[in-house]
Amino acid sequence: HTALELQRSEGSRTRSPSSPASAKIESADRKRKRPSSSTISSADPSAAKSGSLRDKHRAKAKMSSSAAGAAAAGSQVRASHILIKHEGSRRKASWKDPEGRVIRSTTRESAVSQLKALREDIVAGKAKFEDLASRFSDCSSAKRGGDLGPFGRGQMQKPFEEATYALKVGEISDIVDTDSGVHIIMRTG
Repeated sequence: HTALELQRSEGSRTRSPSSPASAKIESADRKRKRPSSSTISSADPSAAKSGSLRDKHRAKAKMSSSAAGAAAAGSQVRASHILIKHEGSRRKASWKDPEGRVIRSTTRESAVSQLKALREDIVAGKAKFEDLASRFSDCSSAKRGGDLGPFGRGQMQKPFEEATYALKVGEISDIVDTDSGVHIIMRTG
């Protein structure tokens, strides 16, 4: 599991250049330009008014979303983790084992002992958390050194959430069991 990310992609319209009608539409589209707020003439007060209303709505939306973000930030934490999936994990595939062949043959006990060894190396100063997360974690956050970014209550599986909130910044958890597999978590914020 990872922090939720939304991506928007805009579709592009394609026209066949072989048809004369589509050529006319294409040239008409090129000629048509949307007036920017700086080109609205003062002779049309309704246009100026709608532009200023639009600006007011944008500013209001921006303020309310930043206020909501600030309110949520107080109750959010930030963490990195290393996830080792095993035969009992709900989803038996990962970025490094898309077919799930290794995961299906990994027992929970084997995953736990691997995590314990990684945790010992981190605590002893032999390795950095983010380096080991990048190499060993079954979560796609491995490409960010295990960083999940900020999250609030109710966004992660309950055992993961409880363990993270119980940690102080910089502390590393013991083994945490979730439906995804077994984890060690480092609270970073």
